[in-house]
Amino acid sequence: MEPLCVVLYQNDPRTAQTLAVSLSQHFDSVYLAGTCQEVRPAVARHCAEAVVLDLETSGPDEVEHLHREFPGLCIVGTHRLADDKLWAEAMSLGASDICEPRKDDVVRSLLHELTHRAAA
Repeated sequence: MEPLCVVLYQNDPRTAQTLAVSLSQHFDSVYLAGTCQEVRPAVARHCAEAVVLDLETSGPDEVEHLHREFPGLCIVGTHRLADDKLWAEAMSLGASDICEPRKDDVVRSLLHELTHRAAA
């Protein structure tokens, strides 16, 4: 697999740090966005292939904006209390997956989606 860049936005700094450490073991570059508003500029600046987005603070509308602006971007949303309704809404707006903000879940979701895309 070629070098990959991930932009990560999590509102909770401890969760962000835990996910960044875990993601950096699998991806060449992981950039932390400090706010939701920093995500799109960071994706463009770093030519990111994937973003991990805290849906609790950014909401599904941000998924739609990211998908519209960067159609090939892998978007994995995180939410502690995601239900079927949130999952379906985010997926219909362009998310690749929604999971809890646990390092194993996020890494697995990103690797699965990016591997699937590379094989296509």
